[in-house]
Amino acid sequence: MFDISGILREILFLLPAILLGLTFHEFAHGWMADKLGDKTARLAGRLTLNPVKHIDPIGFIMLFIAKFGWAKPVPINPYNIRGDIKQGLLLISLAGPAMNLILAVTSAIILGIAGFPAHPLGQEFLFYMILINVVLAVFNLIPIPPLDGSKILAGILPGRQEWLLHMEQYGIIILILLVFTGAIGRIFDFFVLPIADFLIHLSYSLARI
Repeated sequence: MFDISGILREILFLLPAILLGLTFHEFAHGWMADKLGDKTARLAGRLTLNPVKHIDPIGFIMLFIAKFGWAKPVPINPYNIRGDIKQGLLLISLAGPAMNLILAVTSAIILGIAGFPAHPLGQEFLFYMILINVVLAVFNLIPIPPLDGSKILAGILPGRQEWLLHMEQYGIIILILLVFTGAIGRIFDFFVLPIADFLIHLSYSLARI
């Protein structure tokens, strides 16, 4: 039989963690673009921490069903970027995963300082904050369009990297195949679990101080 109370409890903590992770991720993209001279996100009302402005309903549901998902992409006009456009796009793309890692580390520090052993509800929420934000960071760093990792790779490698642009039309299909073949799960096992475990052990270490 299904443990309804357990499922509802998981959703209770998972839902706000996902909302925060996705919202801060997209806000970071828009904030970095704004700092580099592109005001497109600001004009579109996306330079905000209001999750309603960022959440894609299908991408949000997929996080529960397939353990991966997405938010509405922040609009960017590369021609508004000051200086090197390629490097600007790299920084904008990197800002989202970097924000998720910052949230994961911050959650681990708060968990270590205030979460052990008191406040079990807050402790559980912070556990989810660590896990969800590490998942979002690692998933978005996969170098497959339209994920941030593909744009970061294009910014690092020399030349125009037009093969990544051509690959964009097949990106979603490739991601779906990776999910159903279990490859995404293996990527998460290899990267997400060690990073999350490290941060949780960091919390325990801080709690002992």
